[in-house]
Amino acid sequence: MPDEPIPSGDVRGLVEYVVRGVVDHPEAVRVEEEGTVVRVHVAPEDRGKVIGRGGRVIQALRTLARIAVRGKRSVHVEVVEERSP
Repeated sequence: MPDEPIPSGDVRGLVEYVVRGVVDHPEAVRVEEEGTVVRVHVAPEDRGKVIGRGGRVIQALRTLARIAVRGKRSVHVEVVEERSP
């Protein structure tokens, strides 16, 4: 896992921190936040790791994101596969 601390109240930072700890290619992770949507871009071979068996990992990530905003707003986390060149 990365050594940087997670900024409090930073959903994008929290999601990025957790995803980088799960994938094989953390350098390919990119997280964008647009309003209530947090998009996670990962390498094609890491997509399954972020989603997890039966969607458990992405569901846990969404739960963490909701906890991070403390009910002040809604948040939706999406996984986007990066296309290979």
